[in-house]
Amino acid sequence: MQLKEQKLRNLSSPTKFLLLGFSKDPEMQLSLFTVFLIYYLLAVGGNLLIISAVATSRHLHNPMYFFLMNLAIQDVGQVSVIFPKSMANSLKDIRYISYSGCVAQVLFYVFFATSDLFILTVMAYDRYVAICNPLQYEMLMNKKVCLKIIATLWTSSFLYGVLHAGGTFAAPFCSNIVNQFFCEIPQLMKLACSDLYLIEVGLLLLGAVLGGGCFIFILVTYMHIFTAVLKIPSKHGRQKAFSTCLPHLIVVSIFVFTACSAYIKTSSNSPLYLDLAMTILYSMVPPLMNPVIYSLRNKEIKKALTKMLGLRYSSVNSF
Repeated sequence: MQLKEQKLRNLSSPTKFLLLGFSKDPEMQLSLFTVFLIYYLLAVGGNLLIISAVATSRHLHNPMYFFLMNLAIQDVGQVSVIFPKSMANSLKDIRYISYSGCVAQVLFYVFFATSDLFILTVMAYDRYVAICNPLQYEMLMNKKVCLKIIATLWTSSFLYGVLHAGGTFAAPFCSNIVNQFFCEIPQLMKLACSDLYLIEVGLLLLGAVLGGGCFIFILVTYMHIFTAVLKIPSKHGRQKAFSTCLPHLIVVSIFVFTACSAYIKTSSNSPLYLDLAMTILYSMVPPLMNPVIYSLRNKEIKKALTKMLGLRYSSVNSF
């Protein structure tokens, strides 16, 4: 009995967590490192280009591109929280992450993921005002208002991340084996030894309500936008508005549904491959797709990038 209690005390505050290993084959581990490296360079490189273009181009200093730059910043942060560690583990053929490193992953991943959803919601509202109430745009989305929105958004997202980190690690752990390639909250909750994990369950339910609310707001907003766009006499104008709004809605849908599926479904009997697939979708797809959807297909961004890189820009076949 005493030995069992001692074992439980030792596991309740582990110094390390053992992450999911994709393969025991060294060649496969090297292949995974290469895949993660290519993904990371594409995601970070694409978003850094957007940040540089908006920061250095005066004609992009307006609310839409200001929010776009903040989205790119959080995308860089989101992938940097988990993928460098995963790449290092694959390269070194190890699986461990320190306790403090695990806490940091939970805190900052929730912080960046929450800010991602909030920024996408604000971007939808920005497009709604620009298309449906253009005469009030300057008043509703001026520089002072945008700065307040972003400051509130980042601050509230960070505090929400702190709450999740506290709720996740409040309960003692019966094991230190995490069945995921990073410290994902649902997998950590499966290791809890006491009812204190219910604190985190409550926070996850709150997150589901907030995420669902943001998604409904975005959906309703785009319904109004689509209604207004259909009234545009110009076919080019309608095409431009739809090509911007529809991809936005698709990426938001992928992020919300896969994240909710992974975070609300905490039962231990779910297949490991399904958990992994859901995690890959919500953690890898949006940071890579956001630059493509919102920026690299945008004529103004293309102009800014070609000017910044010293290239010649041709408007032929550009959107």
